Amino acid sequence: MTIAPHAPGLVFDGIDDAVEALRRRGLRLSMTRQLLLEALFEAPGPVSAESIALRLAHVPASVYRNLETLERHGLVRHVHLGHGPGLYTLVGHGEQEYICCPDCGSARTVRPELLDPVRNHIRSRFGYEVRFTHFALMGLCAQCATASPA
Repeated sequence: MTIAPHAPGLVFDGIDDAVEALRRRGLRLSMTRQLLLEALFEAPGPVSAESIALRLAHVPASVYRNLETLERHGLVRHVHLGHGPGLYTLVGHGEQEYICCPDCGSARTVRPELLDPVRNHIRSRFGYEVRFTHFALMGLCAQCATASPA
C-alpha cells in the first residue's frame, strides 16, 4: 500500500512561487524538477507520473523520484481515483478531496469543509478520522446511478 507523506502543504500562486517555496525548503531546482513543475501547472487536473514521463521524454523512475521529493516537501500530493495509477497534483492553495465514480471514472474535487458532515458522522459512529485526499470517496455519479439497475 502506498503511504502518503504528511508534510504540510505549501501555499503558492504560480510556478515562480512554487520554485521559491522549494528553495526555502533547501531544495535545488534541477532541470527535471523545472520541467516537472511546468507539466503539473499545465495539467488540467491530477496526472500520472507515466504520462508526465512520456510527455517530457524522461525515464519514469526519475519522474517518480522527483515527484516523491516534491510530495515529501508539501508541494505535490498524489491521489488514487478508482482503479488507475496514482495521480499527482499541485497543492497550491490547500488540500483537495475527491469523489470518483467507479463506473465511468469521472472525478471531481471537493473543498474539504464540504465533506465535514461525512467526516463527523464517521468519527462519531466508528471513531475514525477520515480524509479523502489520498483515496477518493467512491460512489456512482448521477448519470451512472440513473443508468444502473436498482
